Amino acid sequence: MTVLTPSLETLVAEFGKLPGIGRKTALRMAMHVLGSGREPTLRLAEALRAVVERSRFCSVCGNLCEEDPCAICSNPRRDHGLICAVEQLSDLLALERSGEYRGVYHVLGGVLSPLDGVGPEDLRIEDLLRRIRGGEVKEVILATNATVEGDATALYLLRKLEDQDLRVSRLARGVPMGGNLDYVDQLTLVRALDGRERIR
Repeated sequence: MTVLTPSLETLVAEFGKLPGIGRKTALRMAMHVLGSGREPTLRLAEALRAVVERSRFCSVCGNLCEEDPCAICSNPRRDHGLICAVEQLSDLLALERSGEYRGVYHVLGGVLSPLDGVGPEDLRIEDLLRRIRGGEVKEVILATNATVEGDATALYLLRKLEDQDLRVSRLARGVPMGGNLDYVDQLTLVRALDGRERIR
């Protein structure tokens, strides 16, 4: 068995913390970085440092940005009367890739999951309600994933919005049950947006 140097072992351990990366893949990634040469490796290190130092979450919607508010929230051509509430940043990115949605977003930061200890106070629900109370919002699209937790979160939000004078809709079920928006093709997402169902 090859004994790794302490710095290489540290790099393998850090790669191994990434989602879906086991020790073998982490070792392969570390060896690739090591074999790439000094300049490409330093560019990678600089890119990692820059994203950590410059990136933050938009104070309005929770999107990733370098300037607050984010490019979507500060865009006057977006429909600020239409908010699409999504679970995670990856869902926002998936909907943006469709190229069809012209409203703004609200990233909840997860879903309600009592078994995992995630309650309403752990999500950005109060931030969403504050935005709605501002009076500009006419419709909220509940774009949580078609899972038990996603449905429970949508139902919870629907109840919290009952006293608001606005339309509440849900993505059409072209999105498969148990599926995540991040893995759904663009055409299906476009149809789900266009065929969203009014639920109040």
